[in-house]
Amino acid sequence: MLTHIGDKIINRQKLHQAIDEILDLRSRGLSQQDVAKQIGVDRTLISRLETLGEVRKGGSVAIIGFPVKNHEELKTMAQQEGVDYCFLLSESERWGYVESKSGIELLNTIMEIISTLRKYDVVIIVGSNMRIKLIATLLDKEVIGVEIGESPIAEDKYVDPESIRKIIKQMQV
Repeated sequence: MLTHIGDKIINRQKLHQAIDEILDLRSRGLSQQDVAKQIGVDRTLISRLETLGEVRKGGSVAIIGFPVKNHEELKTMAQQEGVDYCFLLSESERWGYVESKSGIELLNTIMEIISTLRKYDVVIIVGSNMRIKLIATLLDKEVIGVEIGESPIAEDKYVDPESIRKIIKQMQV
């Protein structure tokens, strides 16, 4: 994955690997200064990267997603982990939800859901690449995407509850 910026060609994979290495070293307890020296960058870059990706400790968490095959299992896990708001649907539930409302009712309900999600510090969205990007744009806050496929997704997808639990627990450290 190469990106052209002016007369430069940037290797995105190389950037991702460097960031992964930085985060790995920091999570193993190395100081920002030690990591910067090892990687060959300024300490301020390490600090700024951490600030860009920081999720506040102990904040309120919402999870939303569809089409999720094991949505009931995820709802139970989310409740056990203290998730504040959970809206997970299977494909058939999603269509039932949409078809049960008039156009204006559906629009109002979607706006209410967005308004509700904006109240939470972090929103975990389980869905397609397109839905994750859309929600992140609409909410303008910390959104953690769990991609289960490319849009459009027309069948239920199994989501590993432990992967979601791990995300939630990492936010509560």
